[in-house]
Amino acid sequence: MSNPQQLRYSKEHEWLSAVEDGVATVGITEYAANALGDVVYAQLPEVGDTVTAGETCGELESTKSVSDLYSPVTGEVTAANQDVVDDPSLVNTAPFEGGWLFKVRVAQEPDDLLSADEYTAFSGN
Repeated sequence: MSNPQQLRYSKEHEWLSAVEDGVATVGITEYAANALGDVVYAQLPEVGDTVTAGETCGELESTKSVSDLYSPVTGEVTAANQDVVDDPSLVNTAPFEGGWLFKVRVAQEPDDLLSADEYTAFSGN
């Protein structure tokens, strides 16, 4: 597994893209997607929702379990990936591309986000 170098990561296994025009994209890592197994349902935050760093904002259900989705930053949701709602398996097949989960206008970014190398060491993959 390789974790894209340009992303930052939370200890809850979410990734965050670089902020462009105040907005960043959020998804879960390949490590998390593999640990979940086949994702069959995604409940994502809705456009206009306020999310808070480190707090739950949705859930992913797989054939193995249900896992909370945590926001890596605080801000307002500007988009939710309807493709993932319609086809949750995108989280497994393309976690860093088409399987992104939501976009957020970042109001506050915590200091504890990890680089790709730090996340790799943290997750052991």
